[in-house]
Amino acid sequence: MMSMQSADELADPKPRHVAIIMDGNGRWAKSHGLPRTAGHRKGVEAVRRIVQASGELGIEYLTLYGFSSENWKRPVDEIVDLMGLLRRYLRAETADLHKNNVLLRVIGDRNALEPDIVALIEGAEEKMCGNTGLNLTVALSYGGRQELTAAARSIAYEIAAGQLRPEDIDEHVVECHLSTHGLPDPDLLIRTSGEQRVSNFLLWQTAYTELVFSDVLWPDFGRDELAAAIREYGRRERRYGAVVG
Repeated sequence: MMSMQSADELADPKPRHVAIIMDGNGRWAKSHGLPRTAGHRKGVEAVRRIVQASGELGIEYLTLYGFSSENWKRPVDEIVDLMGLLRRYLRAETADLHKNNVLLRVIGDRNALEPDIVALIEGAEEKMCGNTGLNLTVALSYGGRQELTAAARSIAYEIAAGQLRPEDIDEHVVECHLSTHGLPDPDLLIRTSGEQRVSNFLLWQTAYTELVFSDVLWPDFGRDELAAAIREYGRRERRYGAVVG
């Protein structure tokens, strides 16, 4: 196990924006002979660790894939438990996140969430809207294809209303219609649990993102594993399609 490191001790370049697909809660629970709900509860503890570690390691933007649009297909009992955990997290963590100067943004289809959860999200976002520390984005009921579809629909409406000409559509226009508008694209995407796919997460935004896949299950993922992924990122040469050297 590596020793604790500060942001200054990690080699440059460090990623400004880290996105994480938090995978492996169910497998963690199974490996410990526990129900899946226990894995999700341990996963919430990992969220706390990684939010704190990201700030300490000099990450400016952190985006977490909390609940995908496809996750609604899971058993009803599991969804009920996940939504209960979300409620408890928002009620318990908002004050601490605000105290630590975290700026919160939640992206995804809020129409699929219960009204009380939406109210908790809006309250947390409003409370932290003036903060200047870690930019924390949580994707809930989110899907990359759905996001792009919604952006295309919004652009089409603007064209129909005479507010936009088809020839004016470029990458900037598309980006302005995404839920992540105003955020830099992720420099580094981490997926835990050994799976090696992006699972409909930030499809537009990760066009040139470096990918790191960790075998560690999300409930066991912590500061050391995050620092290791950042070190791996530092060894990469980012070319953005150009020839270097």
